[in-house]
Amino acid sequence: MPLFEIETESHIIITWADNEDAAKAVVFDSYPKEPPVRITRRPRDTWVISKAALGISGKTDPCHVARDCLAKAAGDKVHAIRLYMQQTGADLERSRKAIESNMVMGW
Repeated sequence: MPLFEIETESHIIITWADNEDAAKAVVFDSYPKEPPVRITRRPRDTWVISKAALGISGKTDPCHVARDCLAKAAGDKVHAIRLYMQQTGADLERSRKAIESNMVMGW
């Protein structure tokens, strides 16, 4: 099954789907108010994000607070960062790194 990258105004969704229409259906199921602005069929069946490109270095153990915030925010990174800041008192940069590093680890 091919891997698709679907971009909306607020999200980049990586999903397996049989075809482009099925990939669009994943977006409409999860984010019905966000139409896809770009859909790309990936040439391989894996997706890699460089932690260094995100400014993350060192050991990156999963953070249960960050993952809980991502779940409550339904994967909306900006909302998850705000929730993380509220729950932990961390500043914006630390919160962004915590949320993004947990997204990288397969939230």
